[in-house]
Amino acid sequence: DIKSSVSRIKERSERYGFQRSLNQGSRDYRGSRNNQWHDPRVAALNIVEADVVGFEVPKQRLINWMVKGKEPTVISIVGMGGQGKTTLAKIVFDNKDIIGHFDCHVFITVSQSYTVEGLLRNMLVKLYKENDEVPPPRIFEKYQESMLTDEVKNYLQNKRYVVVFDDVWNEHFWDDVEFALIDNKNGSKILITTRNANVLVSCSKSSFIVKKHELQPLTPKQSRELFNKKAFKINNDSKKLNDIAYEIVEQCNGLPLAIVAIGGLLSTREKNVSEWEQFRDNLSLALRNDTHLIGIKKILGLSYDDLPYYLKACLLYFGLYPKVYEIKSKRVIRQWIAEGFVKEEKGKTLEEVAEGYLIELIHRSLVQVSSVKIDGKVKGCRVHDQIRDMIREKFEDFNFCKPISEDGQSSSVGIIRHLSISTTSVYLMDRIESSHVRSLHVFQDEDEYVCHEPTIPEKFKLLKVLDFESAPMLNVPKNLGDLIHLKYLSFRSSNHVSKSIGMFQNLETLDVGDTTTRELPKEISKLRKLRHLIGYRLSLIQLKDGIGKMTSLQTLCSVDLGKGGAEVIKELGKLKQIRDLVLVNVHTEDVSILSSAIDEMKRIEKLSVSSFDIHTFIDLNLISPPTKLRKLQLHGKLQKLPKSILELQNLVVLKLSKSKLTEDLMESLQSLQHSLLILSIGDDAYQGSHLHFQNGWFQKLKELYVALGLGHGDINIVIDKGALPSLQKLHLEKNIPTGIQHLKKL
Repeated sequence: DIKSSVSRIKERSERYGFQRSLNQGSRDYRGSRNNQWHDPRVAALNIVEADVVGFEVPKQRLINWMVKGKEPTVISIVGMGGQGKTTLAKIVFDNKDIIGHFDCHVFITVSQSYTVEGLLRNMLVKLYKENDEVPPPRIFEKYQESMLTDEVKNYLQNKRYVVVFDDVWNEHFWDDVEFALIDNKNGSKILITTRNANVLVSCSKSSFIVKKHELQPLTPKQSRELFNKKAFKINNDSKKLNDIAYEIVEQCNGLPLAIVAIGGLLSTREKNVSEWEQFRDNLSLALRNDTHLIGIKKILGLSYDDLPYYLKACLLYFGLYPKVYEIKSKRVIRQWIAEGFVKEEKGKTLEEVAEGYLIELIHRSLVQVSSVKIDGKVKGCRVHDQIRDMIREKFEDFNFCKPISEDGQSSSVGIIRHLSISTTSVYLMDRIESSHVRSLHVFQDEDEYVCHEPTIPEKFKLLKVLDFESAPMLNVPKNLGDLIHLKYLSFRSSNHVSKSIGMFQNLETLDVGDTTTRELPKEISKLRKLRHLIGYRLSLIQLKDGIGKMTSLQTLCSVDLGKGGAEVIKELGKLKQIRDLVLVNVHTEDVSILSSAIDEMKRIEKLSVSSFDIHTFIDLNLISPPTKLRKLQLHGKLQKLPKSILELQNLVVLKLSKSKLTEDLMESLQSLQHSLLILSIGDDAYQGSHLHFQNGWFQKLKELYVALGLGHGDINIVIDKGALPSLQKLHLEKNIPTGIQHLKKL
C-alpha cells in the first residue's frame, strides 16, 4: 500500500544520505536543530583562546589582512571538517584590534540549509542589536529579498564593517549576499569559512579582492600540546601514560576535532595504563560507537552527504588503498573511468573530466594533495585517516568494498562490488561468495610476492579492474584470459603477455611498466578501446601492421624502436589522440619519418626521444610543431637546437642530455624563456665554456639542473641580478655560479 511504500522510500533515503543529518544555525531562518547528538562546532563559538593551540601564526596573518588596506576584501579560511575553521574565525572576530577597527561586526553561521531572506534578516537583527537598537518591525514582515538587501545596504552605508559567514557550503553563496555588501571604499572585510574552495570562485568575479588561507594539520608537537590540555588537567608524570597518549594522538593526524574529543573523553577516565592501552588498540571502534566521539564521524560525514552523486563513488574509491598510501592521480583517474564513474562531457576527454572530479574533491577538503607536478597539477594524493575511517564505514553501509587482510576476517556474504587485499594470501578471495565483484586490488611489500601463480575465482568473471601494481607476482593469473570485461589491467610480473590479451576487447589501460615484458603479441592490436599502454622498452615490431588502428591510444611509453623502427613510426603517426609518447633507441634513418609522424600528433603534450647511438643526430625537423606540447626530453646528439622546438610557446619542461651542443645555449633558448618552468642541461648536453643568465631572463623558471659530466672542463656560470627571479631549486655538479646571491627564492 501507499503507506508502506512511503515508509520504504524514507528508510532508503536515510540509509543513502539523501536527507541532511544536520540543519545548523538560527531557528528563525533554518528550522530546528538535530538534537540527537552534540555538535562540537557549537562549542567553537564559545571557546577560550587560551585553550587553543597552533593558531597563533594564522590568527596574526588573518588579522593583518583584516585591518590593512582600504580595498573591500573577501578573506577565506578553507579546510576539512574538524580542522578548526570556526574556532579560528571566532578568535579573529573577537580580537580587540578587529573590534576597534570596524564600526559594525556580524558573525553569521550559514551551513548547508538557509534562505536568503532569513540570512539577511538575521544580519539586520545583529547589526541593530550591536548598537542596542531595536530592529524595525518591518523587517519581520513579508519583506521580499530585494527589500531586505536594500535595508542591509542602507545600514552599512558609510560604515566600515566586518561580516563573518561561517560554515558556507553553497558554491553560489556569494551571489545571494553580494548586493547587500556595499563597496564603500573604506576597508570593509568579509570573512568566510568553508570546506569547499569553489565557494570563492564567484567572489573573485566581484569588485572585492579575494584572499585565501588554507588551514594545515597541527604539527605533532602542537597535537600533543592540545591533547594534554584536554586529557590532563594537571601535569602528568607517568612516562608510560604519556607514550600511550602520543600513540593515540598520532592516529588523529593533526585534526583538532579528533584530538579535542578524544582528549576530553580520556580526561574523564582513570589514568590507568591498561585502560588507556585498551582504548588505543580499539580507537577505530570507539570513534564509531562511543557517544562522546560520534560527533567526529557526523561532522566528517556531512562533507560526504553534500557531494553530488557522481563524486560519492569516486571518494569511496580512496578507501580501497592502504592507510598512509600515496595514490598517483593518473592511477585512480583511470580506474574511475574503467568503473564507469566518469561521465562524458562535450569537448573533453574522460581523463580531463575525471581530473576535474579529483580537483573538486580536493577543493572540498576531502582529498589531500601529497605531491604536485611542476605545472601545478596533482601528481599524488591521499585522504586523511579520519576521512578514510568514515569511508570504510560507508563500505559496510553500501556493500561498496570488502577489505581483506591477514586477520582472517574475510568471509562475507551479500553483494560486494570491490575487493581490496592487503596480504600475500590471495587465496582468501575464494571466501567471498559474491559474484558481483567488479574490481580487485592487491597490495603488498615490493620484496614479497603474492604467490607463484594466483588464480582469479571463476565467480569474478565480471571484473572491470584488476590491479596488481602494488603486488609483485612471479606469474600472471593463469585464467586471466577469462576476464573479458576487463577495462583496467596492471600487474608486476616476470612473465610475458600472452596472446589471450586480444580477448580483452574492452580494455582501456594496460600497465606492465615494471615487468620484464619487452615484446608484445600482435593480438594487442585488436584492442581498439585501449587508451593507455605502459611498459618499459616495449617492442612493437609484431604490431607494425596494426598499431595505427589503435586510434584511442593517448599514452604509449616506452617503445624501443630498435630494428624495423621506421615501419612502427609510420603507424604511430596515425595515432591522432596520443598525448604522452616515449621513444627510445632511435636511429638516424628514423628521424625524418619520426618528424613527419610528430607533425600529425596535434594533441601530444609529453614527448621523450632517446638515441643510444653516438653517430645518430636526433634533430627533429617539424613542419607543424604540436602547439600543445608541454614537456620535451631529448637524449642524443643534436647539431643545434631545432628551430621548430624553439617555437613551442607552451613548453614548460625541457630536458637535454648527450646533445653535445656548442653554440651559446642561453642565446638559443631565449625564445622559450617566457614559458619554461624546468630546464635540465644534463650530462654532456652542452660543450660550451659559459652559461650566462642575463637580467630579466627566464622569469618563470622554477628548477634548473646543470650536470655537464666528468669529462667536461670548467664552465663559467653567471647569473645577473634580475635573472631567474622565480628559481626555487638549483642542481649543480660543480662550479658555483657567480651571482648566486641574486636567487632570492632558492
